[in-house]
Amino acid sequence: MFQKFSNHIDNHFPFLKDKKLLIAISGGLDSVVLTHLCNQLKLSVSLAHCNFKLRNKESDLDEKFVIKFAQILDNHIFTIHFDTEIYAQKHKTSIQIAARKLRYQWFQELATTQQFDYILTAHHADDNLETFLINLTRGSGLEGFTGIPEKNGNIIRPLLPFSRAEILEYAKEIHLEWREDFSNASTKYIRNKIRHQIVPILIEINPSLLDSFSKTLTNLQESQQLIEDTVQEYSKEIISNEKGVVWFEISKINQLRNPKVFLYQTLKDFHFKEWDNVYELLSAQSGKQVFSNSHVLLKDRKHLILTAIQSSKLDKFLFKIEENQEEILFPIHLYFEQVDSEIIKNNQSIYTDKTLLKFPLILRKWENGDYFYPTEMQGKKKVSKYFKDEKFSLFEKENIWLLCTAENEVIWIINLRQDRRFLASKATNSPLKITYKT
Repeated sequence: MFQKFSNHIDNHFPFLKDKKLLIAISGGLDSVVLTHLCNQLKLSVSLAHCNFKLRNKESDLDEKFVIKFAQILDNHIFTIHFDTEIYAQKHKTSIQIAARKLRYQWFQELATTQQFDYILTAHHADDNLETFLINLTRGSGLEGFTGIPEKNGNIIRPLLPFSRAEILEYAKEIHLEWREDFSNASTKYIRNKIRHQIVPILIEINPSLLDSFSKTLTNLQESQQLIEDTVQEYSKEIISNEKGVVWFEISKINQLRNPKVFLYQTLKDFHFKEWDNVYELLSAQSGKQVFSNSHVLLKDRKHLILTAIQSSKLDKFLFKIEENQEEILFPIHLYFEQVDSEIIKNNQSIYTDKTLLKFPLILRKWENGDYFYPTEMQGKKKVSKYFKDEKFSLFEKENIWLLCTAENEVIWIINLRQDRRFLASKATNSPLKITYKT
């Protein structure tokens, strides 16, 4: 079995050999096998274990097991404890969704702070089938039936083509030990109901179910790719993006054979749920709007206009940035670094003389009365006048952030214009480069 696993990883993920990897390990069969495989292949791995405090003593025993396992393999391990039930109650979500959000947020934080190239998880073919069936019960677009991706950004799932039975066979061959999560035997959760009650019946009907399902997934993925390619071609003629506002030309959408499918494919990532209402905007009166929890879609005379909703709560907050901070991720992504390289002008970065800045810096929304000293101009200018001269819409102005000194002096209208008072010069020693990352 080792050779089978090894060949797949070598053929599909040859780039992992030179990368720094983080393995999500629970202590269960799948993650223990993945960790052992990666060590046998001499990949550079560290481990990350989440203790969700959901099974009392058992959760703590899982943690002790993975720590000991890491010591045996000489792998560095990161551990963390979560009050998962409290988080789920606070965010009004299920325990499973809460645990998923918490662990992936932490994995990405580790990837950033510890400079891991990829995060490896131990999902396998049975997980893929179960996810498909869950989506089937809930209703989904085609993308919900194309399976868990083997690679999604910096997350890789090397065991995805293999069944739980194959993973178990490998573990028994080499006498691996692992921890059993007895909650997996409970049918309290929908995934467990499908695993223990539905899948066995399907396998009884078709003993080669996983092989058949794999072929079906391939067909669905190819169909989804064809749809995405076609939508992308249409989008070039229909959609335009201007200063963060997306415009859809209604007359060209109506010329399509299925406008509803086009709208779904182009808007599905913006969290809309009332798709009939979205489709009806094409023939609605100007001013009609449909909201998701993050965006608003507005009917104009000839266009649908998509823009992000600005939280009124964020408008009232001041976000402080300390002198030694290198990065912030919320409410926007800014990166701070002192550089010796040549100053390169662009809207996404500014170069400042750090000796002129008073910390902590303040990140906030603009207010009436704000002014700044624009680069390449004489005198000062009101921020509101700058917006008017640039013909910014209300939507655009609501999306703009200001970076200010501790004394509330504007340093940068982010991604737009820098204040010349804090501008680095050729004589500046190691200017502070501030970059806005989308």
